[in-house]
Amino acid sequence: MKRTRPPPRAASRGGARQPAPHGAFVPPLTVSHPAMLAAGTDVAFRETLYAMVLAFGRLIACREAFGRALALTGSQFAVLVGTAYRQGRDGVSINALAVHVQLASTHVTTEVGRLVRKGLLEKRVNRSDRRGVLVTLTPAGEAAVREISPFLRRVNDRLFQDVRRSELAAVSRFLRVFLRNGENALADIRSRAARG
Repeated sequence: MKRTRPPPRAASRGGARQPAPHGAFVPPLTVSHPAMLAAGTDVAFRETLYAMVLAFGRLIACREAFGRALALTGSQFAVLVGTAYRQGRDGVSINALAVHVQLASTHVTTEVGRLVRKGLLEKRVNRSDRRGVLVTLTPAGEAAVREISPFLRRVNDRLFQDVRRSELAAVSRFLRVFLRNGENALADIRSRAARG
């Protein structure tokens, strides 16, 4: 007697496989790394990605709100506060500031210029590298950082309530790997776009 192939099985929300209705479309996996699969499905992986996008969107919304409170953009706020924590006695270079706030150095240069015009930052020639500049807060910049700090603390306390130090450390380790992998993924995307 000829055997008939069983119908494809789709994943339920919990990750267990359930029979798909006859003729129902079963999409292919969106990832193949075994560590990203549960019971052979990518449901949990995709739900985690959706949560990441939502969470990062909320972080950006918070940063924009901090900026608005000082009549700045979110990026300008990041550069201002980044300068406060990296300037030390002599100031911070553009490259060091860009690494700290995770923005492109060209973008940081532009935002530093805007903050200088707003009277919140000042820059001077770097004596150890005449081609570069060192950035510091002005008195008005220091006042702005002090002004926003209670609001910043209150929101961060809300965001990270019930998060353990070990959990934050695990997220930090994950993000460092994810950022590195992201560069490789974006290179693949650019390569595909170049091929048309």
